[in-house]
Amino acid sequence: MTESAAPRAISPRKARKFLVVADGTPESEVAIHFASLRAQHTNGVVTLLAVVPPADSASQWLGVQNLMREEARSEAEAVLHKLAAHVNDYAGIMPELVIREGRLADELHRFIEEDKDIAILVLASGAGKDGPGPLVSTIGNKGFPIPVTVVPGTLTEEAVRALA
Repeated sequence: MTESAAPRAISPRKARKFLVVADGTPESEVAIHFASLRAQHTNGVVTLLAVVPPADSASQWLGVQNLMREEARSEAEAVLHKLAAHVNDYAGIMPELVIREGRLADELHRFIEEDKDIAILVLASGAGKDGPGPLVSTIGNKGFPIPVTVVPGTLTEEAVRALA
């Protein structure tokens, strides 16, 4: 086990955070529902993470690059605010919203390392023929310093409620 994959202790005084990557996929909604109910039942916090891809560095026009970056960030903010309202309606929890820029896997690892209150990463596997999804597939390749819960993206609402 690598040093970065060693488990870390969560402060007993702080509510544990359930981190969900809000990528707009149908399965991410399943992960959000599961994390919201688990947080509700354990007095935890839901953290929704959106990662905006890095701006195209090949662009020769800095103004265009900055405009594209601002538009991507605005879209991510709009999605996160919509999801936050959904979590609040669904579980009575106002989630923490975080936007990062970069490669998804890199930013996810970086954020987990920076926020020591994140206790569990909740992902949902893809339901299509393309497999579980790129993020779920990378879990085995990189160690995580926190537990990872992968729920099937095909779970019904009743199944999510029963499991959470």
